[in-house]
Amino acid sequence: MKPYKVIISGGGTGGHLYPALAIADEFKLRHTNADILFVGALGRIEMDKVPKAGYRIIGLWIDGIQRSLSFRNLIFPLKLVLSLLKSIAVLLKFKPDVVVGTGGFASGPLLFMAVVFKIPTLIQEQNSYPGITNKLLSKSVKTIAVAYHGLERFFPKDKLNHTGNPIRKSIIEGKWNPTEAKTFFKQIPARPTLVVLGGSLGARQINQLISANLDAFEKQGLQLIWQCGSLYYEQYKKHQSDTVKIMPFVADMDRLYAAADMIISRSGAATLSELCFAARPALLIPSPNVAENHQYHNAMALADRGAALVIEEKDLEKEFETVFIQLLDSNKQQQMAENLKKLAQPQATSKIVNLVEALL
Repeated sequence: MKPYKVIISGGGTGGHLYPALAIADEFKLRHTNADILFVGALGRIEMDKVPKAGYRIIGLWIDGIQRSLSFRNLIFPLKLVLSLLKSIAVLLKFKPDVVVGTGGFASGPLLFMAVVFKIPTLIQEQNSYPGITNKLLSKSVKTIAVAYHGLERFFPKDKLNHTGNPIRKSIIEGKWNPTEAKTFFKQIPARPTLVVLGGSLGARQINQLISANLDAFEKQGLQLIWQCGSLYYEQYKKHQSDTVKIMPFVADMDRLYAAADMIISRSGAATLSELCFAARPALLIPSPNVAENHQYHNAMALADRGAALVIEEKDLEKEFETVFIQLLDSNKQQQMAENLKKLAQPQATSKIVNLVEALL
């Protein structure tokens, strides 16, 4: 039998890219001779990360429509037409058996043309409130894998499959115990560790919040692992101390979750899926600067089930102190950890690849 040929398109952010890589890895594990090609957006994270993961990638000249008046909006129609034409060329040359989209700019043109050519298609939606690309594609693709319940409000009900979000294998395997993990990050094993996550680039408001509360954290007997982001590291590295470890980026997320007793974080879909599996009590501060305000909806999906605390950025000044005291409460921590475990979906990647195989 000839090897399966699969195109996976998704990226722009880690939240779209890491699920795409997890799906590729699982498919390759089952079908070792499969030919997998990624299609991404030029200049975005996937163009660097995908080759490092061992896969080929082709880039489309595409990005999203900007909210403000912008020259990029004026040339968007040109980018869209050229991306559609390049998608046609890629599909005709590669001749995939199936096309998978995980969201992001590039998946729109590619999945649209795959549908036109009647190639079996699947989209995977990570968020509780879908982005516009997947909403538009949902009407014509064959199958939709989702991470949250209640998405029949946005997608055709008969196409929906509740799978959860793919999680990095290293986090599922969970090889590190808290003492080993804290030692790795040069933390005191017996002292409670607060982990701060603002995304790979960082989050300005979260960094300002942490900086302003360092003395309070010290008085509460906490030590910090503060991932401030590559954009802000030079500004905040001066706060490094015996109890505050500041890093621009953390690659060892499995060890980081193991070291955490509690977490302050943005609420991207991939992060929350990992958080459910790690079962670490968290205070979520959704980014207001994302399409469809999906981080707020993701965070509230956990908060409504007693699995996390949430403060909107605009309310940080008046609410942080009160809500953070709740995060320090040991009974509340235990309750959140138990509720997070109930939401974990460790078989998500396997379920999604089962759906891909069903299309084949």
